[in-house]
Amino acid sequence: MKVVLIATYELGHQPFGLASPAAWLRKRGAQVACLDVSREKLDEDAVRAADLIAFHVPMHTATRLAVALLPAIREMNPGAQLCFYGLYAPVNEAYLRRLGVQTILGGEFEEGLASLVARLESDRGVSDADAREGSDSPQREPVVSLARLKFEMPDREGMPPLDIYARLVMPGGEQRTAGATEASRGCKHLCRHCPVVPVYNGVFRIVDREVVLEDIRQQVAAGAEHITFGDPDFFNGIGHALPLVEALHCEFPRLTYDVTIKIEHLLKHRDALGKLRETGCLFVTSAVESVDDAVLEKLAKHHTREDFLRVVEIFREERLTLQPTFVPFTPWTTLKGYCDLLRDLRTHGLMEHVAPIQLAIRLLIPAGSRLLELGDIRALVGPFDETGLAYPWKHVDERVDKLSDAVQEIANAGEKAGRARTWIFERIEDAAYAAAGAGKPERPPKNLLEIIAAAATVPHMDEPWYCCAEPTGDQFLAMAQIGKASGQV
Repeated sequence: MKVVLIATYELGHQPFGLASPAAWLRKRGAQVACLDVSREKLDEDAVRAADLIAFHVPMHTATRLAVALLPAIREMNPGAQLCFYGLYAPVNEAYLRRLGVQTILGGEFEEGLASLVARLESDRGVSDADAREGSDSPQREPVVSLARLKFEMPDREGMPPLDIYARLVMPGGEQRTAGATEASRGCKHLCRHCPVVPVYNGVFRIVDREVVLEDIRQQVAAGAEHITFGDPDFFNGIGHALPLVEALHCEFPRLTYDVTIKIEHLLKHRDALGKLRETGCLFVTSAVESVDDAVLEKLAKHHTREDFLRVVEIFREERLTLQPTFVPFTPWTTLKGYCDLLRDLRTHGLMEHVAPIQLAIRLLIPAGSRLLELGDIRALVGPFDETGLAYPWKHVDERVDKLSDAVQEIANAGEKAGRARTWIFERIEDAAYAAAGAGKPERPPKNLLEIIAAAATVPHMDEPWYCCAEPTGDQFLAMAQIGKASGQV
């Protein structure tokens, strides 16, 4: 059985979402080709020879790119079985099936893919007519599986080298090769805007410690100097997370890493932050989303603005770097509220800690979103846009949408020109205070010493895109470079 696994975009990392199922399928005798079309040209020979072509769709952007690639894939190999797997597969099931996708797998998908390959193998013995009839039959594998799997060690054979993926940028400009892995999936929490929630609904699953360590070992052997843990929240299972990084640091004392953790967990497990620093954690990403408590309540984030600012203080005390992410443009955003966000970032010296694109992100409302539980959202959104894979919405104050567009342009132009984050921040600040007009809050004074200190001490990845964005057309192509890489779209 010849299988092609395709990734279209995974935040600039070598895809765990290909390496993990590849191990399962190769162990069971399948010939597997892993194609990451965000970094390499589509292998047409592999596609034409495949019995099964499966797309990993962990994100909104990845799903849109995969859908855009489908016509070319169909033309190359009209007889192959098509599968979409990952977070965005089950919530878009009806649409994907209308596009001709036969199998949809969400949650813990490895077992489902192995079952699908075994089923296709067994169908090889039937007549061509029966096989064609069976190809349109309902899938036997669960669309969403939350089974507790015994993970295989990810198999990264045949993937593009780590040094062409996102790199860690250290203070002073030094760059380091970065790898990525997962120690857990799912999440215990039910934030309304999060794409994990419609699939996992408060469940999380761990990857066995030795599997994670072995995956890191093979990436270190391939040149990795830093590891990104892609877990939705690294402290969902703190009893799993801390022993893991202790073992990692013991084996690789010079290896650094980064993780994602909720503000709520950073406060609850404040005593564990020193352990992160001691074991090589360079920075922690946290989905702060807003500094407006009313918006945070709408998003069910379970933290407040004061909680966020307390975490900022704690991180300075612990000599750890916090990289907050935001969804600043929501139906509840006001011009004053946006200026309040910028004020807090400047006042607390966080301009270099926040990627400029984070100040441009517009709330995405995908299929299955818990945001649709809110009456004001249901009244605001238009019919589901299958092409955009989201419910469209416009702000009741058109000035907010105009500012959103302006910030997108400033962030994109600044990053393309290689401008410093603080320089871009100040251009965004100019636009925001101009838009706010007479009702704008007082603009805080610039503190050049704080700005210089921040710029000298903040490590970050050189591909700062994040999962809860509603990308513009330019960003849509830039995130994965699929048009250039595949030659097909």
